[in-house]
Amino acid sequence: MTERRAARRYDLSLSVVVRAPLGSRGIQQQGTTRDISTRGVYLIIDQAVSRDTDLDLTMVLPTGTSVDGSVFVRAAGRVVRVEEWSEGGSRRAGVAAVIRRYEIVRSEPAAAARALSKDF
Repeated sequence: MTERRAARRYDLSLSVVVRAPLGSRGIQQQGTTRDISTRGVYLIIDQAVSRDTDLDLTMVLPTGTSVDGSVFVRAAGRVVRVEEWSEGGSRRAGVAAVIRRYEIVRSEPAAAARALSKDF
């Protein structure tokens, strides 16, 4: 089988806030990344989203990576694959998304919570 990925993936578990637009309001949920690259990400979340859905993501980089405060990666992407399963009686979903754009945001600790809820 040939590799179809255009960029190298890294096994990296980061906290992520996922926002999927729905009409005039968006659905927001917490999750974690399983792996990530500059062009895509695989997320583990509780509620599945539909294929071809646009997503806004805010990932928190591990503490210790910045002396001046928190560092976030804000990204916009589109869902290309969804896998669903049950784990310990709870529904889980694996979501593969193509990243269209991203930015790195440095934030002071007091502003960290605001950065997670701010629109991208």
